[in-house]
Amino acid sequence: MDTLNIAGKAYNSRLLVGTGKYKDFEQTRAALDASGCEIVTVAIRRTNIGQDANAPSLLDFVPPEQFTYLPNTAGCYSAEDAVRTLRLARELLDGHKLVKLEVLGDPHTLYPNVIETIAAARTLVKEGFDVMVYTSDDPIIAKQLEDIGCVAVMPLASLIGSGMGILNPWNLQIIRDTIKVPVLVDAGVGTASDAAIAMELGCDGILMNTAIAGANNPVLMASAMKKAVEAGREAFLAGRMAKKLYSASPSSPTTGLIS
Repeated sequence: MDTLNIAGKAYNSRLLVGTGKYKDFEQTRAALDASGCEIVTVAIRRTNIGQDANAPSLLDFVPPEQFTYLPNTAGCYSAEDAVRTLRLARELLDGHKLVKLEVLGDPHTLYPNVIETIAAARTLVKEGFDVMVYTSDDPIIAKQLEDIGCVAVMPLASLIGSGMGILNPWNLQIIRDTIKVPVLVDAGVGTASDAAIAMELGCDGILMNTAIAGANNPVLMASAMKKAVEAGREAFLAGRMAKKLYSASPSSPTTGLIS
């Protein structure tokens, strides 16, 4: 079976979905179900998973028994803040080790601060976390994060929430060809064709939130993304035909024609 393997666990779905920006927890759950995802990201600073006992909790709608939680550090701008946030997540989720690290550079572009990201990754790996890390599409940085011990590297396709799609497929290809841990596109996917292209490049999976939650019909878009990821993966495994400029090739046999 063609599974996504992260930190020693196999997943059937290669689509990871965020839990923010939906109108309510009911819509969140409906979109997750339509996507077929098994891993869900949770912004610890923005989502209640037990911090507020008097407010509705995501845990009631998206039980950890059914989904693998991926706490993330959205909104953190320093290594210190990111590490502190994930330590809190580990306490709230009873020792949970699998986390998504992101350290942002500024509030306007949300571009990753790779210097702070590397510093936080070193600390978290030493403390026993299984770190999936959001980063730029720089192949050198991606390799350094793998060498530190991150269990997955997640370069952006374009800026978070932009929906601009894959702006630099060549860098993503270099990263995929250079490192051995799973490579997942994180940020920038806007529609199903973007997801398919990322998978056709050989990426191991895709993490998205706004592309689904920001659609006019989030549940329907989640279903579309599920199909796109699966189709892109199958196309990659099948191996596309070679491109031939000005070289026509008939799709039907040319022998045995009636004259």
